[in-house]
Amino acid sequence: MARARSVTGVRALPPPIGWGADRHDVGRAADRVYGEHVRGDRRHGGGRRRAAVEPEQQDARGEWLRFAPVQPLFRARAAQRLAVLAYHGVTDHRSFGAQLDRLRRLATPVSLGAVLQAVTEQRPLPPRSVLVTFDDADRSVFTHALPALDARGIPATAFVISELIGTERPFWWHEADFLARHGGRARSLDCGHPSQVLRRLKAMPDPDRRRSLHELRASADRRPPRQEQLTPDDLLALRDGGVAIGNHTQGHPCLGRCDDDTVRTEITGAHEALTRWLGEPPIAFAYPDGGHDIRAEAVLQELGYRLGFLSDHRLGPRLPSHPLQISRLQVDSTTSTRRFDTILSGLEPAYRRWRRQAVA
Repeated sequence: MARARSVTGVRALPPPIGWGADRHDVGRAADRVYGEHVRGDRRHGGGRRRAAVEPEQQDARGEWLRFAPVQPLFRARAAQRLAVLAYHGVTDHRSFGAQLDRLRRLATPVSLGAVLQAVTEQRPLPPRSVLVTFDDADRSVFTHALPALDARGIPATAFVISELIGTERPFWWHEADFLARHGGRARSLDCGHPSQVLRRLKAMPDPDRRRSLHELRASADRRPPRQEQLTPDDLLALRDGGVAIGNHTQGHPCLGRCDDDTVRTEITGAHEALTRWLGEPPIAFAYPDGGHDIRAEAVLQELGYRLGFLSDHRLGPRLPSHPLQISRLQVDSTTSTRRFDTILSGLEPAYRRWRRQAVA
């Protein structure tokens, strides 16, 4: 078993009396602050326009949300919630280290074991609890994340795609993008720009996705570069270093596009491989692409899984009410500490939901 770790967090503040800012209050307040920021840029010749928001402008919006009047209320409310951070790789180790330092100052990092104990004993986690997780578990989790986590005594969890372990195969979505940009063609992908290939592949029934990917491989002018993946020994080293290992299926399909047999095979195949490599069965699962699947949950229950994680960009209760449907916040190692704060508080996720509803 992974050795337990804990880091003392700051004293949690109680939720403010009369807490009641709804999503419309959040959106209006954030839009006012961002609007002032945009007008200031225009006065200084920046020329930004809200009508077409570029990615860097979206990041700027996320940073300026920290000055929204409701941010202190969200921060106080978040103290009574569980934040599970969902990373992928670590591409900027300095920024990632700054985020971890922020967690040590503002939060109480907890382990997967602590979450399981809370569920088992029906006792809420401490205020400001944060669990760090990684999906897909590319090699940077071992080379970059593990040293940074170990230096700060912060535990984490890595969810593994089992069929990639010990190989040099790229993730299928990276491979598909590369092949499409180098002449790859497939009957079901005979129209549209290469940039649309991944979106269309994810929307296909899984057999069609696999067949189209095979056709892309056969027709492309070049093979994608190799990508060194984790090895079974790396998984053991991660576990010994305080990073628990969880199941992320065999090949990372979109489970909602799979038939019942494929759902079962994807989960059980990865479960058996991880049990063989680790010498013990995994107890946690992360749904590929973050969406819940009721058939997958039934298989997880049969196999004895205790915890399951979504990627719905939400905070959850300190005592998870649905242990196989625990919410997570999407974050990246390159995220600035200012925007990181608004994600951790729940303000940025709430604002994003409000914007989607406003547009709809």
